[in-house]
Amino acid sequence: MTDDERADGLFAPPEPARRPVPPPPAQAVARAEPAGPAPAHHATSAAAPAGGATAASDAPWAPVGAGAGAPAGPGDGAVAAPGDGAGDGAGDGAGDGAAPGRPADTPAAVAAPSAPAAPSDADAPAGPDARRRPARRGRAVVGVAALALVLGLVGGVAGDRLSDALDGGRTADAALPAPAGGTGQAASRPAGSVAELAATVLPSVVSIEVRGAEGVATGSGFVLRADGYLLTNNHVVADAASGAPVTVTFADGHEAAAELVGATTDYDLAVLKVDESGLTPLALGDSDDVAVGDAVLAVGSPLGLDATVTTGIVSALHRPVQAGDSAQAAFIDAIQTDAAINPGNSGGPLVDAAGRVVGINSAIAQPPGAMQATGSIGLGFAIPANQARHTAEQLIATGRATYPVIGVLLDSTYEGEGVQVATEPQGGAAPVTPDGPADAAGVRAGDVILSIDGRPVSRSDELIVAIRAKAPGDAVTLRVRSGEQERDVRVVLSEATSE
Repeated sequence: MTDDERADGLFAPPEPARRPVPPPPAQAVARAEPAGPAPAHHATSAAAPAGGATAASDAPWAPVGAGAGAPAGPGDGAVAAPGDGAGDGAGDGAGDGAAPGRPADTPAAVAAPSAPAAPSDADAPAGPDARRRPARRGRAVVGVAALALVLGLVGGVAGDRLSDALDGGRTADAALPAPAGGTGQAASRPAGSVAELAATVLPSVVSIEVRGAEGVATGSGFVLRADGYLLTNNHVVADAASGAPVTVTFADGHEAAAELVGATTDYDLAVLKVDESGLTPLALGDSDDVAVGDAVLAVGSPLGLDATVTTGIVSALHRPVQAGDSAQAAFIDAIQTDAAINPGNSGGPLVDAAGRVVGINSAIAQPPGAMQATGSIGLGFAIPANQARHTAEQLIATGRATYPVIGVLLDSTYEGEGVQVATEPQGGAAPVTPDGPADAAGVRAGDVILSIDGRPVSRSDELIVAIRAKAPGDAVTLRVRSGEQERDVRVVLSEATSE
């Protein structure tokens, strides 16, 4: 069997999130854009020019109405040009402080700092008014002093009552409920809550950065063994095979250099090793026990935002996902989830309610016709933990991984029921490998495979991922149709080495 079937465009190529040198912190969040899945896009997607800051500085003046303190032009209340506000505002205020005709010695005139000064006694006209003026001035001063005394008493009483109304920093008159348990106490989390689960899982999840020729690839991973072995996706660390340096950042913020132990493009898995011990590994659960509707938690570093947690459910099982180009396609018998997964989540764990890893987040769906993934649309896919366990053990032991085959070529142009074995040689290879598993079971060129272990198949990738979910040496039962006759054949899978 060959793996040269083309992707149908529904799944994003399993590319890592790539980013250039990050922009200044003030613009990092405002201008961050989801990195696309293709390496070239991630390598070249840079933050947009700081157009927002320029626009703000070009237009610092907000429209103003006729309110007090607004910069005003001469007499028309329009928006003032820079430099006009101080002169016009001060001039208008001083000139309008006293109304025409108001006596200069009234309390209002005393209170208004911008009122013109009262005329002196020497300038006052002679007559009865001149004799009464000193007494009136004295009464005005006494009145102002009395008013100040009354205001002081009123202010003191009001302040005392306001102080009595404050209780622990709250205004009692607002009648808002107090926090349960009082202030300054940490909120408790019930056993089995998402918060408790996240606190348990996060210390074992890492961020991964690979500085390759096409840019900085970022992704996620998790501690597989206490002695420094980590598991992630192959597409996250693909550049490491060419010597690119790998840096791992742990939950406590410290960094460590990592080396590539082994990787496989066929299962999109890779194992890294850091020179550390005493790490806390995550347990791999039994993915065969996962059921649709199970609650799951996805943890990782989407778009470089480390220690990110999203929740959802298992929305489907055994999704045939062919991610990547035809030359390096990964065939995944995937767990589907609606937990948000974005570029950068790749390689992170998908855990169940008990904190066990049931999958490794690897791909996301993209709308038909989209050239690259723009982010989560509620359909993410994870490699089942049972497959990850088997492959990781091989990579740690030998640095290589194997995968099962039945020894046939499939006709990708066939459109009928089931999947058809090729009728003609392809690339110099026979439709049925001589002495291979399918040949030994009696499968012939042109036969149609209808199901595997009772599960119907209608596309080539469905059959391939169903076989890849097994291990070399396992036996499967194929329902085969030859002409008008159908029969069940038992095929013992052979082994091929992943590149």
